[in-house]
Amino acid sequence: MSSQEAEVTEVLVVGAGQAGVAMSEHLTGRGIPHIVLERDRIAERWRSERWDSLVANGPVWHDRFPGMEFDGLDQDAFAPKDRVAEYFQRYAERFDAPVRCGVAVERVRKAEGAPGFDVDTSAGPIRARYVVAATGAFQVPAIPPVVPADAGLHQIHSSAYRNPGQLPAGGVLVVGAGSSGVQIADELRRSGRDVTLAVGPHDRPPQRYRGRNFVWWLGVLGLWEASAPPEGAEHVTIAVSGANGGRTIDFRDLDASGIRLVGRANSYSDGVLHFGDDLARNIRLGDENYLSLLRAADAYIERNGLDFPAEPEAHRLGPDPASVTSPTLELDLAAAGITSIVWATGFTVDYGWLQVDALDAQGRPVQQRGVSPEPGIYFLGLPWQSRRGSSFIWGVWHDAQYLADQIEIQRGYLRYQPEPVTAAAADPVGATAAA
Repeated sequence: MSSQEAEVTEVLVVGAGQAGVAMSEHLTGRGIPHIVLERDRIAERWRSERWDSLVANGPVWHDRFPGMEFDGLDQDAFAPKDRVAEYFQRYAERFDAPVRCGVAVERVRKAEGAPGFDVDTSAGPIRARYVVAATGAFQVPAIPPVVPADAGLHQIHSSAYRNPGQLPAGGVLVVGAGSSGVQIADELRRSGRDVTLAVGPHDRPPQRYRGRNFVWWLGVLGLWEASAPPEGAEHVTIAVSGANGGRTIDFRDLDASGIRLVGRANSYSDGVLHFGDDLARNIRLGDENYLSLLRAADAYIERNGLDFPAEPEAHRLGPDPASVTSPTLELDLAAAGITSIVWATGFTVDYGWLQVDALDAQGRPVQQRGVSPEPGIYFLGLPWQSRRGSSFIWGVWHDAQYLADQIEIQRGYLRYQPEPVTAAAADPVGATAAA
């Protein structure tokens, strides 16, 4: 801690994205003094780390906090990214959230000889009894070391992609089959680009089925409440899109639109990129995930006697295209006219500023539902933090509620003061004898 006198607060929340705003609301509702520090602006990642045409993947009736709806949007619409950022800004203003923008947290350490933590920030030191790391899991863009930087290709992460005109002329390889990868590949193809898409393992729910959005089906089937991913699926991405009004992702359709499908990008040498032979398997497993949800939905409708429109055609999958049955295992990028690579390969965490005993050897949070083994340190905004829905807007709101409860419980312990011990209480036998 610097020589400057530290400001004191009970709770310090680091980050003012959806997690930090949700945390602030719950702390405010309990009357718990706190400060929220944000190095940029509220919901900055929605503002400046997403492509121009991005919309939320779930409809606005669902992808929101319980206390406020989106103004001026149909309940089944998909909110554009700027509207999402505006939503969180307005939400914070509703309860006068104590957010300080433009303040970076540089270091958090356990206070010496005192409860709480010493926090170094770009605006001066703070002493906090509790710290909530609400920076989420999407912190540092992850680009696998497959293609060297000097390979003569324009390489960017999906978080830096904005629109097709940003890329140099020529074909584009998009690596990643999650929501970002499929939406960017589709947008590039619609713009007239030649596009290759490297497809890894993925889930692909139907955007709508029998008159209901996939978020509704996951809800009534109890699937949002799953506490852990299936074994082997810890890092499986979800291929779903709200773009163009929302539609189910089927890689056969992407192939039919002119996108070349390949397997995982494994290695690169002498201008040639080598792909795995896993394309057919990845698509088959995605199909199985899709069909299993349809079957579960059908069973739910029949069991509850619901009069939902039948949709038998949704169960019929088209034949695998040639790109799947005769996969491309290597591609000379220059000969194929590919000049750019967009890596839609996710993110890693960076908690280097959090210098307490709450991280594993790889720097990842150690936590149970956001509660760390270091008393007073909490995490918020992590995938599968408490349930499958933790990564979604509404899910992080409920996780924040739980953490606020945990902090209130700890405050109750600290408020406890034992009753003074009287002589009679200290020696009840002697007191009885004297009587």
